[in-house]
Amino acid sequence: MSKSAGCCQKCVEYLFYYETPKTLVIPNIGVGCVFRFTQLLVVITLLSVTTKVKGFAFTNTSDMDPRFWDVADYVIPPQGDRSFFVLTNMVVTPKQSQSRCPEFPSQSTTCVDDCDCIEGHSDPRGSGIQTGLCVNYSSTVQTCEVLSWCPLEIDTMLPEHALLATAENFTVLIKNSVTYPKFNFHGRNILPHINSSYLKRCEFNRATDPDCPIFRLKHIVSEAGEDFQDMAVKGGILGIIIDWSCDLDWWAGKCYPKYSFRRLDNKNPVNNVAPGYNFRFAKYYKTADGEETRTLIKAYGIRFDVIVFGTAGKFGIVPTIVNLGAALSFLSLVPVVTDWFMLTCMRKRDLYNKQKVSSLSEDSESMSMGTTYGTQ
Repeated sequence: MSKSAGCCQKCVEYLFYYETPKTLVIPNIGVGCVFRFTQLLVVITLLSVTTKVKGFAFTNTSDMDPRFWDVADYVIPPQGDRSFFVLTNMVVTPKQSQSRCPEFPSQSTTCVDDCDCIEGHSDPRGSGIQTGLCVNYSSTVQTCEVLSWCPLEIDTMLPEHALLATAENFTVLIKNSVTYPKFNFHGRNILPHINSSYLKRCEFNRATDPDCPIFRLKHIVSEAGEDFQDMAVKGGILGIIIDWSCDLDWWAGKCYPKYSFRRLDNKNPVNNVAPGYNFRFAKYYKTADGEETRTLIKAYGIRFDVIVFGTAGKFGIVPTIVNLGAALSFLSLVPVVTDWFMLTCMRKRDLYNKQKVSSLSEDSESMSMGTTYGTQ
């Protein structure tokens, strides 16, 4: 047979070869893990919130006059955002005016004479702008004089117990709405069966009254695993989490919010540096002779962040068929990935390749059949 005829015969044979899959059971943990992991990879809204706090407190301490506190005093900033702050403790520096006074002693502010102080120098961590003079802070210590609001705040004088301890009895009304435009669904956490009279007397309780949107602050902190009085001394951050994950099919029931609570800040920071939550604000006044004064308040308290999230789904035959077809298509690729790993990366890849791929010719088949007939 000529060379060209032999090549032509091989081409014809190759054209009409039939390949059939061959199944091998390989008891190998590595190959099995790759196969199952690849399968796992294949298988694997508009919101608005408003809040309103209610409650009263009274304080009577040595560094400030007896005072009645209402919601305008202890909720800072004004209500309406997705978070609100409730004042629980404070350091008050009354009757400050813009004048000159000695800076607090530190490594950078102590001095011996005026040469140690730089006029116009401002340290962001300090209390004011240096005047260039070295003055007496006490009978034993001299510090640089600063232009500032004097007397300076002594923020280490934090009360050991929260001044507004009664804040634990304050309540907050949370109004939340959710919209899923794709499913033409709109809901709010004030459910249809809730009326004004019920809203005036209800209070959220996970066991007895889970639908009430009014929460007592003490119970919020308690459900987060914290003690309100301990947290109120230096403050902290708490999350009020509202989950609107819903199945909107008609047979799945109603779509209701689910509430949970969690502390968001670290109550035990490294080396006890900057614990809790605080900030400063001031209230300004003018004396009879027109001098401006202020009361500086370093406010400690609890910031409540309202976190809303959710997903919604509804059965549809067309998306189901499309997703099922896509999943089956991807699953058909899993054996290909596993075979590549087995035949490329495994130590016994030559053995696997030998068992995986085999050729059966017509001549060998006839020989085998003939031998079988001769033995009968």
